[in-house]
Amino acid sequence: MAQTRLVIADDESLIRMNLKETLVGLGYLVVGEAGDGVSAVNLARELRPDLVVMDIKMPKLDGIQAAEVLTQERIAPVLLLTAYSDRELVDRALNAGVVAYLVKPFRDVDLVPHIEVAMARFAELRSLDKQLGDLREAMETRKVVERAKGLLMETQGLSETEAFRRIQQLSMNTRKPMKEIAQALLLASQIEK
Repeated sequence: MAQTRLVIADDESLIRMNLKETLVGLGYLVVGEAGDGVSAVNLARELRPDLVVMDIKMPKLDGIQAAEVLTQERIAPVLLLTAYSDRELVDRALNAGVVAYLVKPFRDVDLVPHIEVAMARFAELRSLDKQLGDLREAMETRKVVERAKGLLMETQGLSETEAFRRIQQLSMNTRKPMKEIAQALLLASQIEK
């Protein structure tokens, strides 16, 4: 089984060093380290880790802003490790898409469940994104096929079933998706006008 790859970000090098040592001791692979939010985002974009573990208070871009970028771009889930637990920061973290928030001081063994849950939640998010994309594509295909069926019904006097079957048959014969066939029929009708 492949080791979980992490990027860690904290503006204090001693904290980064201790965190890295702890994570490696727990069996994780730290593939990158950053001292500010901008570097953390760039490193995550480049390395595509399984998880980014970062502090909130960092220069250039704070951990919550960096987490928002990483979440929007679906690069990696973010676990915030911070000494701050006030409501405003927690709300900002939630709105930014942070999937785990752990307040210092914590025990080393507390890291494992937070890391595993964060990665599982992010995997669910990616799966939902894919499902949503598939549904959008299916809806778009259906709309185009419906328009092409209407065109065939109008111009060739076919029934709805016959029009659908014609598009389906062209799709099979040309080994092209029905959406492409429907788009081609609609385009051809525009050219003929």
